[in-house]
Amino acid sequence: MLNRLAPGTAAMSPVRQQAPVPAQAAPMASAGTGAAYQQPAVRERIDFCIPCNPYFPTPHMFGRLRESLETILTYYPSDAGTVTAELCSVLGLNPQTVAMGNGSTELITWIDHLLVGKSLAIPVPTFGRWTDQPLETGKRVDMYQLREEEDFVLDLQGYVRFIRRRGSRVAVVCNPNNPDGGYLRRSQVVWLLDELADLDLVVIDESFIDFVDAERAPSVADEAAIRPNVVVLKSLGKNFGLHGIRFGYLVANPALAGTVRRALPKWNLNSFAETVVFMLREYGEEYRQSLTMVSSDRANMAMALAALPELVVFLSQGNFLLVKLPEGVDGAVLRDRLLTEHGVYVRECGNKLGSSSRFLRLVVRPRPDVDRLLAGLRACLYGTGHQHTAHQLVRAALPAAAAAS
Repeated sequence: MLNRLAPGTAAMSPVRQQAPVPAQAAPMASAGTGAAYQQPAVRERIDFCIPCNPYFPTPHMFGRLRESLETILTYYPSDAGTVTAELCSVLGLNPQTVAMGNGSTELITWIDHLLVGKSLAIPVPTFGRWTDQPLETGKRVDMYQLREEEDFVLDLQGYVRFIRRRGSRVAVVCNPNNPDGGYLRRSQVVWLLDELADLDLVVIDESFIDFVDAERAPSVADEAAIRPNVVVLKSLGKNFGLHGIRFGYLVANPALAGTVRRALPKWNLNSFAETVVFMLREYGEEYRQSLTMVSSDRANMAMALAALPELVVFLSQGNFLLVKLPEGVDGAVLRDRLLTEHGVYVRECGNKLGSSSRFLRLVVRPRPDVDRLLAGLRACLYGTGHQHTAHQLVRAALPAAAAAS
């Protein structure tokens, strides 16, 4: 079943009654090469684990990076200030409100060291560094459990009450959330910022915000720039699917952004990150096209997965879908079988705080890749390409010894 919507429903927005609209990116000039996707070879493994954008960067961009490889590897990058200034020029941001990091994880680390005192509240399950990092530095992490029976939707009033009851001084919200893709409208986030204006810090992690199609202007980065206790985190690597380059940025008022910026090494950004940032101005139209294509793929992939018996698909505004496996199915075993038998790599969520191995996070990919995923799921869960009963489904996915018992 598709969570709260019947199979065959076209609208995939988490805002139940509103049809999706195309996601928006900052205005940039187009290089005219077009977003494109190259299907993997038949025997090549397909990655549904690492969040990506299959349509961006374009093959033309990758070609330019290859041509520049010798220069990129030979020479030092510019300092972070130069790269930040170019990024802000492209995105229309004030450089005094921005700090760029070697991936969002570096920024999370420095936020923890510099801006988090004794306690931090975070809904779970969510991105692991928001729980692991403060725990590693001896902070108290107050985990607000998102409830499956409520579709993992964050109850904002309940979260505020939890923060007050626990006495948390820092609050974090990932929007959209990882791994479920749950989304809070901009107006809801602004309400939360108002309610928590007395805290030391409120962090809104918008690493996947560009994939949102529920409203045209979902980000609260503009609010962060003028509020005394708000930081918005962005991940260019997640938006572009260039995780190896490691680049992200935060937006905050000049004092907060400056505190983080001064703590960062002067040359914390590598030459690959610099090269991509300086290419962005030329590929704005291709990037916008890629977001529209991912949005369409997300809807189609969700409907295809929802057609599988006893598989629950949760609505998402990220570039991934959370699915719950049928009762008795071990997600780790299924993950391994999909990889070894079908060349499909998926993310099993058993090691995420607040989740279990009954859940898989599946990255949104084009239909040819999804067809291979579906074939693998049918074979592993049902034994063939056809639908079977629930009893057959559960037994087919268990290890041989367990299935025989």
